[in-house]
Amino acid sequence: MSHLYQAFSSALESHLSSINRIVIAFSGGVDSRVLLELAARYSREQGVDCIAVHVHHGLSSNADDWAEQCHQWCLELGVTLYVERVSLDTSGSESLEKLARDARYGALKTHLHKGNVLLTGQHQDDQLETFLLALKRGSGPKGLSSMAKVMSIGEATLIRPLIGSSRQEIEAYAKHNGLTWVEDESNQDQRFDRNFIRHEVTPKLVERWPSFPESVARSAQLCAEQELLLDELIAPKLDQALGLHNSLKIESVLDCSSLMRARLLRMWLSKSGLTMPSQKQLALLWSEVACAQQDANPVLVLGDAEVRRFDNRLFIVESQPSLEAWQAEIQLGQSLELPDQLGFLSLRASSGVVSKGSEDSLKLSLSNTTNPLKVIFNPEGLVAHPVGRGHSRKMKKLFQEYKIPSWLRRRTPILMDGENVVAVMGLFVDKRYQGQDCEAVWSK
Repeated sequence: MSHLYQAFSSALESHLSSINRIVIAFSGGVDSRVLLELAARYSREQGVDCIAVHVHHGLSSNADDWAEQCHQWCLELGVTLYVERVSLDTSGSESLEKLARDARYGALKTHLHKGNVLLTGQHQDDQLETFLLALKRGSGPKGLSSMAKVMSIGEATLIRPLIGSSRQEIEAYAKHNGLTWVEDESNQDQRFDRNFIRHEVTPKLVERWPSFPESVARSAQLCAEQELLLDELIAPKLDQALGLHNSLKIESVLDCSSLMRARLLRMWLSKSGLTMPSQKQLALLWSEVACAQQDANPVLVLGDAEVRRFDNRLFIVESQPSLEAWQAEIQLGQSLELPDQLGFLSLRASSGVVSKGSEDSLKLSLSNTTNPLKVIFNPEGLVAHPVGRGHSRKMKKLFQEYKIPSWLRRRTPILMDGENVVAVMGLFVDKRYQGQDCEAVWSK
């Protein structure tokens, strides 16, 4: 059975010099149980720190027992175990499988840092199931490339060292070495597509064509290579189309064929870590967002993010809560915490000290104020007269002139004196409050 350890070591060999810690995704099933044994041995031989993370979904009545058993196995091998409890919101349309997978990787990421390697126990049979699921969905080469053996995950690296080994080989290793493992009863539930494929489809395919898993693995690898080649060829075009804040210049892709444009849009979205859109969503992104009328404020929601257009560019924006109703009073000498992690707004007497790079500072005078000062985020109906301008204008027009994207206009602090605008942080001071005796500082 030493060939399994050789395959494991070979998968990590090229990364050994940069690994400072191994993190094992440890469910307690036979795959991760064998992975734990192999990783613990490798850790001892190479002198690399090793931990395991068990994600407790709470979906089974046996979940507490599984966590305790995982703790015992790790204790025997001298591997520190972290148990992460997660809860799943099943009220939406997402499948339970996807919810559990997203929660699992979200919990694992909290333990990953630069130079870490995350090991997961997927094997050749899992690859076959993933390929068939992608085929069922009508996926293209990217989806059919299935699971990569090595990929980046933040500043860490994810490696699947058993991806070339079969479930049979892994179970044989476990039995030969007297290992025990937990059996998740949900793996028998054929309401889940993957389980149906595992129990009903794969056995028939392998019975007819014993080398079918290896053939699928080759096809997945060929699809992955094709995708890498396409990305390599198109990357220069994407680089030319990128603007500030990872925006995409619409004019740079106007003259592209529909196929090239779709590819560039997918690469751009992938670069920001977004889930790939469906063909329908991609068509809407172009027709309803990129090609919308100039005075429109189009938006396409993709998961937890939004694609928006501004100044003839496409932007990816995280979905954000509305701050229109938020307001708070502020006094000279006070530092006010702003909502939704937007930082702090401070009012202080001018000191002549230059603000730091992460601060927006405006000099002004409070001698003409007649009301308690407050901070708001809703510019609706407001008019202001910026210092240096010939006349006042509505805030909507001023935001347009200052080229502030629509999604940031209600996330920019506005300092108010009653119904009068005193200053808009990062932009201007109103003419009525021009002066040098006070400083408003926005620390982000």
